[in-house]
Amino acid sequence: MSGSLLVDNIGELVTNGAGEGPLGIRRKAAVLVEEGRVVWVGPSAYAPAADHHVDAGGAAVLPGFVDSHAHLVFAGDRAAEFAARMAGQPYTGGGIRTTVGATRAATDEELRATVRRLRGEALRQGTTTMEIKSGYGLTVADEARSLRIAAETSTETTFLGAHVVPAEYADRPDDYVGLVCGPMLAAAAPYAKWIDVFCERGAFDVDHARAILACGQAAGLGVRLHANQLGPGPGVQLGVELDAASVDHCTHLSDADVAALADTAHGDGSGTRTVATLLPGAEFSTRSPYPDARRLLDAGVTVALATDCNPGSSYTSSMPFCVALAVREMRMTPAEAVWAATAGGARALRRDDIGVVTPGARADLVVLDAPSYLHLAYRPGVPLIRQVIRNGVPQ
Repeated sequence: MSGSLLVDNIGELVTNGAGEGPLGIRRKAAVLVEEGRVVWVGPSAYAPAADHHVDAGGAAVLPGFVDSHAHLVFAGDRAAEFAARMAGQPYTGGGIRTTVGATRAATDEELRATVRRLRGEALRQGTTTMEIKSGYGLTVADEARSLRIAAETSTETTFLGAHVVPAEYADRPDDYVGLVCGPMLAAAAPYAKWIDVFCERGAFDVDHARAILACGQAAGLGVRLHANQLGPGPGVQLGVELDAASVDHCTHLSDADVAALADTAHGDGSGTRTVATLLPGAEFSTRSPYPDARRLLDAGVTVALATDCNPGSSYTSSMPFCVALAVREMRMTPAEAVWAATAGGARALRRDDIGVVTPGARADLVVLDAPSYLHLAYRPGVPLIRQVIRNGVPQ
């Protein structure tokens, strides 16, 4: 769409910038967009003219959701595994290998269709930025093609060759780590911005995780980390040691883990350099204990929310659902949860041009079918996303 766009008659605008309260709320507001960027925010009564117009009708508008943890490149279905968990079988992460087999057998077009379907689902629910991981190929060729396909849809792509040790290397984990750090990383790095490791029992220990992440850093990739999901462990403190942008899951934390995250605080009081990304969809889908977001927030740790969209442990693409879970189950206020799902996700990707509605930011806006952001948690399960504007273009 060429020309400027004015979104006006906004009853409640969440800016995550200057304004009322922690969300920087502006009332009776308008937003002017030019060339995909926000260029003006102010009172609707003083809004400038524009080539195109969206009337919010007094509804709430907020930044597009930023989903900083998702696994969209896969094939197959694990509904039977979900049913077994609901019948009492514990989650161990072992089902990942089932998806690996299906993904390896799929064609490029089949994988591409799944990514597009899930990305479209997420966009309709207000997600304007979505990180996409590999991790279900676990061969040099399959990891490279997974990231190549992911990069067609997102600039936030993550190499997760260290998801689990594949069956053919079950007795040779050191050899697999060598493959990940060598030929696999070389093939994947041109399509990736980040590197990630599943540092858990049954996946990769701390020494293997450190070696893989260090190789990724040497190749120019930023660090992310799956940590402390299935039980206590060294993952969070490893992430801090390596200046990870985010450690994700953070379900089982010691006082030392929380302190390590808090110690990465910026000197200007703008939060922590390493973000704790919480994934309540995984706890919902595995009947596991939820992370204690309140403990992290009270310690000054920056918290993000993400879906962990994947076929096994969290098959949801809905950030509004995760917001509602965070408020109900993780002791977050509605304002904290909305901030974590927008600006928090941006921090987890080390971005300052998304997750906010301020001049210079990318024009990603969500118009709710509701008068306030509070309704995202107040009315769980209700399709409240009336309209999505991404890069200044109504979707």
